[in-house]
Formats: sequence, structure tokens, C-alpha cells
Amino acid sequence: MTGTKLIEAALLQFALHGYEGASLSSIAGEVGIKKESIYSHFKSKEHLFRSAFDYSISKEIAFIEVFFSGTGNSTLIEKLKQFITEYMDRYENTINTRFLIRNAYFPPAHLKEEMILKSYDLTEKLESMLLHEIESVIHRLRNNLQPEDVVMTYLTILDGLFVEMLYGGKSERLLKRIDSSWKVFVEGLSYK
Repeated sequence: MTGTKLIEAALLQFALHGYEGASLSSIAGEVGIKKESIYSHFKSKEHLFRSAFDYSISKEIAFIEVFFSGTGNSTLIEKLKQFITEYMDRYENTINTRFLIRNAYFPPAHLKEEMILKSYDLTEKLESMLLHEIESVIHRLRNNLQPEDVVMTYLTILDGLFVEMLYGGKSERLLKRIDSSWKVFVEGLSYK
């Protein structure tokens, strides 16, 4: 139980202060233990960070699975827009999402390659879910669009919005970018 509490406390500290700025003392303090007690659960700060990253990815994958299984009667456009809206809210309100996005884009230098590879697990799950959604309606879209192209375009928009969230949070600038990119995306998908 304390291991999970430590991971959740670490998520907060790493999300707020980054890898270098987060202290094991602060993490231990949040859980109500001494710093030395962390080592009975994790070998090092790096081990704790890796565990937090893995935990974070599993939580985000679970969110994606629940989201796409629970939007049954929505149109493709509604689902995709709602996903952006919910992810923006998750970034603002969920430490797990904030931690993951921050560290997927700005991982600790010595863990960069490993974190990028682990981030692909999340990206591949999202790609798979999106592809399934798009393939179910692709025959109704114009321009002979390929499902993979629609997925890649959507993910590119999502990546741009994530970067904007990292720098400015839920700002007017972010909302304007969502609105503008969404208009162009929807126009490109227009139904026959």
C-alpha cells in the first residue's frame, strides 16, 4: 500500500518540479514516512520515477479504453472533439495526466530514450482505438481518406495542443488553437 502512495506522491512532485526538482524528502513527507523508508520500496529516485511513469501510462491507457467504450451513440466527430475536451480537463485537474504529458515531452535527460519508448505504448493504444473508431465510418467520409491518415492527422493536432497546454495551461490561446484546428480537421473529414 505504501508503494502506491509513494508513487502517487511522486507523481505530484515530479509533475510540479520535474525530475531534478522533486525531492525524496518531500515525497516521503506527503506519505508520512521518513525519506529512508522509501528505499524499502524503491532502490532509488530513478526507480521511483520509472515506477511512477509506468503507473501513469497504465492509468492513461485505462482512461482511453473507458472513454472509447463509453461514447457509444456519439458520432465520430463528437467523440474526437470530446476526447480533446476531456484531455484538456484531465491535464488541468489530474496530476497523473499532467505528470505523464510533462515527462513524455520533457523527460529527464538520462532517461529520455526509455521514456520515449514507454510513451509509445500509450500512443499505440490511442492509435489502435482511434483506428477502430475511424474504420467504422470511413466509408461515409469524402476524399477517399485512409483511416491511418485520419488518425495521424488527429494525433498531430493532439500533440500540438499538448505542447500548448504544457506552456500555457488552459488559456485563451489554447482554446483558439483548438477551435481553429478543429474547424479545418472537421472540414477535411466532411461526410459525403
